[in-house]
Amino acid sequence: MNNEKKVAILGTTGSIGTQTLEVIRVLKNRFKVVGMSAGENLDLFIDQIKEFKPRIVSINSEEHAKKIKYIFPDIEVEYGLKGLTAVSSFDEAEIVVVAVTGGIGLIPTYEAIKKGKDIALANKETLVMAGNLIITESKKRDVEILPIDSEHSAIFQCIEGNKHEHIDRLILTASGGPFRGFNKEDLKKVTSVDALKHPNWKMGKKITVDSATLMNKGLEVIEAKWFFNIDYDKIDVVIHPQSIIHSMVEFIDGSIIAQISETDMRIPIQYALTYPNRVLNNFKRIDLLKSNNLTFEQPDTDTFPCLNLAYEAGRIAGTMPAVMNGANDEAVRLFLKNEIHFLEIPTIIEKIMNKHDLIKNPNIHEIMEAEKWAKEEVNHLKLQGR
Repeated sequence: MNNEKKVAILGTTGSIGTQTLEVIRVLKNRFKVVGMSAGENLDLFIDQIKEFKPRIVSINSEEHAKKIKYIFPDIEVEYGLKGLTAVSSFDEAEIVVVAVTGGIGLIPTYEAIKKGKDIALANKETLVMAGNLIITESKKRDVEILPIDSEHSAIFQCIEGNKHEHIDRLILTASGGPFRGFNKEDLKKVTSVDALKHPNWKMGKKITVDSATLMNKGLEVIEAKWFFNIDYDKIDVVIHPQSIIHSMVEFIDGSIIAQISETDMRIPIQYALTYPNRVLNNFKRIDLLKSNNLTFEQPDTDTFPCLNLAYEAGRIAGTMPAVMNGANDEAVRLFLKNEIHFLEIPTIIEKIMNKHDLIKNPNIHEIMEAEKWAKEEVNHLKLQGR
């Protein structure tokens, strides 16, 4: 029992968070959950606290925090961003699973790295908004940043044991989302309900809409640049509707190595938690005899321009990725509330990027301010009738 790895998890009630807890249930006696945070789902969070008995917890609102403290008087209870950071920086934690969505994950991750904790990262915004700061700090503190996204986990596994200079190209696969094959005329009619019908993955609402716009793949391109220290010109995206090959790496000799598995997020979650070891589990295995129709297509960036907007923001660097991310966040939020149309998402993002006064070498507070500015500008646009 003393060999248990102590884990803090940010976002235990979300899709990645609940699956992380499933992995920990399967791998009994290997992990001890010492810290947990949640957003609004109080009832589920209370059940999770009862089961895993962490030492410190945090939830979004002070009101919910008071209820939790009443039920669990012996547990340290925090709330808000301060609470997230308290959980991520908790002294006992050895590895922090960052499963919250949005820019709110950045500061808790940064502070955890400064405390020397390894990071299992599912929060895209951390590297999208502040990749340079995060990677620089992690190297300084000798901290591992391990990818949880299936695509980055795939690349991470493919390059294991190979020299960096032998990598010629990273190939990120994308399902194409629910609107693959649609043209702009088709997209004029789609609703938020349509956008949430992902063909392969069960995910949170925001990431599912991002998959539909191809912005999710754009964010992953920026992440890949920082995870693997690769130029944007060497990161390609291909549409692979079956989602069986999770990504590939092409080497300078023409060899391509791919990672293949079931569409089950628990597999990359487990690999991040157990790295550098592989551990037996009872998850479903892929049947290759039933998976013999693998196809690949070029992304349609004319119909789905978000992918190119992400490449552009990444290449400009500085505060631009944070602005692009904030504008997308807010546009997706408005789309899910049926306040804007699907095709307005990329139009709004591009307008906000064009308005931004770039800061080339921002600190973390300037990055957060840039994201906040972008969200406010989206709402100004909406009030002005776009």
